[in-house]
Amino acid sequence: MYLVIGRVPVPTTHVQAWRLAAWAASGIVFGAHIVFEHLRHRRSVAVVAWHAAAAVAIGAIALAVAGMIHTLSSGAGVRPAWLLALVIWPAVTAVPAFLAALVTEAALVRLWPVGKL
Repeated sequence: MYLVIGRVPVPTTHVQAWRLAAWAASGIVFGAHIVFEHLRHRRSVAVVAWHAAAAVAIGAIALAVAGMIHTLSSGAGVRPAWLLALVIWPAVTAVPAFLAALVTEAALVRLWPVGKL
């Protein structure tokens, strides 16, 4: 879903609003992933955080690859910056995602215990 959200064509008007909408959509997907794991799979806090962060990192890698393919299709060669993006984007997104998921799932465990649904 992160790749789909990131690759939606953005009109040239209201670019900032579209970017904000993409952030909001990604946040909804992220939250839904955490709630799904909490309710359906009943895994530990760390495992839920790890899975959510891994999904975010995979989405970041997919967006970096899509950007590289777009650059290649436009006739330009692969720049070293794209190779760096394959490493940096997942790290920059996965670490905060792990911490956010860890805090969110810990709160869910306390506020919405799975056994009391």
